[in-house]
Amino acid sequence: MSDIVVIGGGIVGVSIAHELAKRGENVTLFEKRYIGSGSTFRCATGIRQQFGDDANIQVMKRSVELWKKYSEEYGFPFDQTGYLFLLYSEEEVEDFKKNIDLQNKFGIPTRLITPEEAKEIAPLINIDEVIAASWNPTDGKADPFFAVTVFARKAKEYGAKIYEYTEVKDIVVEKGKIKGVKTNRGFFKADIVVNAANAWAPLINIMAGIPIDIPIKPYKHQSIITQPIKRGSIKPMVISLRHHDAYITQTHHGGVIGGIGLEYGPTYDLTPTYEYLREVTKTLPQIVPALKNLRILRMWAGYYAKTPDSNPAIGRIEEIDQFYIAAGFSGHGFMMGPAVGEMIAELITKGRTHLPIWWYDPYRFERGELREKAIQMG
Repeated sequence: MSDIVVIGGGIVGVSIAHELAKRGENVTLFEKRYIGSGSTFRCATGIRQQFGDDANIQVMKRSVELWKKYSEEYGFPFDQTGYLFLLYSEEEVEDFKKNIDLQNKFGIPTRLITPEEAKEIAPLINIDEVIAASWNPTDGKADPFFAVTVFARKAKEYGAKIYEYTEVKDIVVEKGKIKGVKTNRGFFKADIVVNAANAWAPLINIMAGIPIDIPIKPYKHQSIITQPIKRGSIKPMVISLRHHDAYITQTHHGGVIGGIGLEYGPTYDLTPTYEYLREVTKTLPQIVPALKNLRILRMWAGYYAKTPDSNPAIGRIEEIDQFYIAAGFSGHGFMMGPAVGEMIAELITKGRTHLPIWWYDPYRFERGELREKAIQMG
């Protein structure tokens, strides 16, 4: 049996380890800090199928199926409270009609609704200038702390070994074949390596001597949470691309999570900024006026590990035998995690996957074949 090493303990790496261990593979995961400490524990909980291309729609449809399946089997909350995109112009409406048609083609029940219907779904929103909304009730959200911890525990129950505070220092490759990885805990034999380090993926590629350029760069994005209000006041994830790519939703505890697309970088710095605080407090009350009088309890920063087309690099690297990458998720890693875990596990164990992995081809950047930019907010 091959020794498989997964590098990176966010949702993607943990899901890959979980799926491989579930299939009886000998898998070890290394995380340089603690599970979820990179982008995963800093995300805004959202899980959506409302994309504008075939591949992301199919992958996210499968991911939602897996989120639902595992939440029921493993006992962590996944709430299908929906995504509500507020639309303010005829141009936006026409663009979203095309997306809705594509989503419907794959059995996703997104529909165009009136401002009044949107108000019924999220009573606190301001619909003065809204002319329509895109609504999918099967989109949802999950608690990243709860979910990733459960996936890691289940992976270990299936036989995976997970080492936290274990930093990969080098990857030993001889004549194009992987021999093992050097860590701060010593050397570990490996036949297969999966780079799931996301924002740090380029550093892992350098260690392995990957000869192609896979452009992934870390950008700082920030979020806030307010004092609690009545639970269930904002059930769906409310999106307004017009308002600086803003999102707003509510946690189980009643706090309102929100953010806008003010981006800094590339940088590994995660210091929250006053500029962001000023802009987010000015922007979000335009969508939900009730937020104007709420105190912000906390703000934090996380990484969008971005590629030039905001789609990840997922696949096998040809120049090194049995080296795989699943990174560069550009803010979509949490929602895509379970499906990517299944995709990579199938690729390693069967040599193919039923999901459209070709869309995420790591070699597309060198060929200059960028994909349509994935819909992005926050």
